[in-house]
Amino acid sequence: MRIVVKIGTSTLTHATGRLNIRRVEELCKVLSDLKNAGHEIIMVSSGAIGMGVGKLGLRTRPDDMPGKQAAAAVGQCELMYTYDKLFAEYNHTVAQILLTGEDVHHPVRRENFRNTMFRLLELGVLPIINENDTVSTEEIAVGDNDTLGAIVATGVEADLLVLLSDINGLYTADPHKDASAALIPRVDALTEDILALAGDKGSALGTGGMKTKLHAAQLCMSAGCDMVIANGEQPELLYAIVGGEEVGTRFVGK
Repeated sequence: MRIVVKIGTSTLTHATGRLNIRRVEELCKVLSDLKNAGHEIIMVSSGAIGMGVGKLGLRTRPDDMPGKQAAAAVGQCELMYTYDKLFAEYNHTVAQILLTGEDVHHPVRRENFRNTMFRLLELGVLPIINENDTVSTEEIAVGDNDTLGAIVATGVEADLLVLLSDINGLYTADPHKDASAALIPRVDALTEDILALAGDKGSALGTGGMKTKLHAAQLCMSAGCDMVIANGEQPELLYAIVGGEEVGTRFVGK
């Protein structure tokens, strides 16, 4: 299988913005093992701004564009250093690709991106993709990494996109506000009722929420790619997800 795994900021970091070392180490171990089993793995990793916030000792995520870009520039270094070090322990080579909206929407640049990705996969490399938050502005931004994950998954003709976040999946209501909320294990069609379940923005350090995840599901399902929303607290759940077991919410591609 060709699998794209999107890791949210809340999965990678503590609330302080500092790296959650134990979880990231386990995540890299599981992804390395899946790669050893013959799967092609692509990561879409959030966390650059969040980690920059932590490393710079800022109390909150910056609101201004230069502040966000500065935090991203600092955080991206630490993020890739960490991934390179951890995956190297399992003899896997990583590559960094930073994208803006123009890279995925412009036909020529999108084709260049696809060609690079396919060659990296041929070479056995594990690509790690993030939006280029250091230079990205509102005009050229993809906007969120849930959408970016779906664009990457459909662009490289992946079989599966997994969104790892701080939620277990899609619920019938907000589980933080409604004790009777039930997890929806499978979605075969994005009806108006399903789309109406989208909540507000995600964690304070991230940019996503259920609305962006359902938009990603629309892109994937229309391209015939399955998508799963699952909690990133336990990276070993990826084994069950790849095996087709019922974990989180699976949106079935047609």
